[in-house]
Amino acid sequence: MKKNRKVAVVVFPGSNCDRDAQRAIKAATGLEAQFVWHKESFMEDFDLIVLPGGFSFGDYLRTGAIARYSPVMAEVIRQAKRGARVLGICNGFQILTETGLLPGALLRNRDLLFLSQDVWLRVENNATAFTSAYERKQVIRLPIAHGDGNYFIDDEGYKKLEGEGRIVFRYCAPDGSGTVAPNGARGSIAGIINEEGNVLGLMPHPERLSEPILGGVDGKGMFKSLLSA
Repeated sequence: MKKNRKVAVVVFPGSNCDRDAQRAIKAATGLEAQFVWHKESFMEDFDLIVLPGGFSFGDYLRTGAIARYSPVMAEVIRQAKRGARVLGICNGFQILTETGLLPGALLRNRDLLFLSQDVWLRVENNATAFTSAYERKQVIRLPIAHGDGNYFIDDEGYKKLEGEGRIVFRYCAPDGSGTVAPNGARGSIAGIINEEGNVLGLMPHPERLSEPILGGVDGKGMFKSLLSA
């Protein structure tokens, strides 16, 4: 994603990480992301579309289930199919599974508690447009803030993700060992990518740890990766 490329951050009623995402993108890449309201039924072509975290439509019915039917999502799907990169963070990941752009579902956390804490992630695949700035098996720290981050997929789907290298991030211990999923996610999955490699969803928030003033820069690598992709 070169300096002249276009970036959009979609805003839903209840989004609360849209400006965080915009700032993180600006700090890491110099690009000024454009906000796009969820009622827009047409978007110009973008190189990167971010679905930010928050509680779209108050998480009523099911996380992401109502946002999936916002007019803008037909455009997001169209642009994903033409090859635009799409990044879904937390609630954005939930919306991507609801649209079918990513497989599986995000269920209630194992202990039925809202989790707001830092977690450790192991980069399982750094050969993507979203992770090339990281080393394979690098351990990074990012915050989570969700009540429905328990990733689930059936046996066949899990084997496919594993076999195709589409599990991009896993929860782990600080030293990179083991699989420590505070929300109960299957296989300690924290983030996955689609078959084509242009749609990524993850529950942790890279935008919340992308500048020194925020306490760390581990999330900055994702946006730097996209700039050089």
